[in-house]
Amino acid sequence: MTDVLATTEDGRFRVRLVLDEHPENPRNDAETLVHVITIDTHLGQYHPVDKDGGPLAWAWERLKWNRWTGVDIFTRYVSIYHGGIVLESSPERGPRSLWYVTGEEARAIDGGLLTEGYVEAEMQEYEAWAEGDVWGFVVEERVGWTRDDDPDESMETWGHVDSCFGFYGKPYARSQAREALRFYAARPAGTTV
Repeated sequence: MTDVLATTEDGRFRVRLVLDEHPENPRNDAETLVHVITIDTHLGQYHPVDKDGGPLAWAWERLKWNRWTGVDIFTRYVSIYHGGIVLESSPERGPRSLWYVTGEEARAIDGGLLTEGYVEAEMQEYEAWAEGDVWGFVVEERVGWTRDDDPDESMETWGHVDSCFGFYGKPYARSQAREALRFYAARPAGTTV
């Protein structure tokens, strides 16, 4: 699926959003700092988010039998004994899971100031990937063509100028695409990058 997002006022450049057909699972990135325990895969319909569940997976194993209060007890345990934070993910389509960091990890990430936002960002990135909401953009320039044997015959097409993929979530992809279009629109005609 491609979608022309915007065209410059002079009609020289345009940017299209393109669905990323082969996005990388963000949980495979060595830079992830949040641990994930998969609670429910809906009878195996979904894969677990992470394989091991991190350093406190053992605690969840002891609590998971209690489906009514297990999540609350685990959340309190992580907060009280480890100074950490736990967020629950229950997407409409996808596995139910607990995303957490310990207090020590939170201090290493950002001094513990905005840790919940960091955990939420990793969670949203994964959910976007799982739902197929990963995008790229393609910046194109209008190119005029004439035939060598008939200079009166001409046509215009769009030529590839730049592209970038791997944006998790359409709103983020849109903002990056518009930024790229602004960059090329600001260039004088005839210049190359």
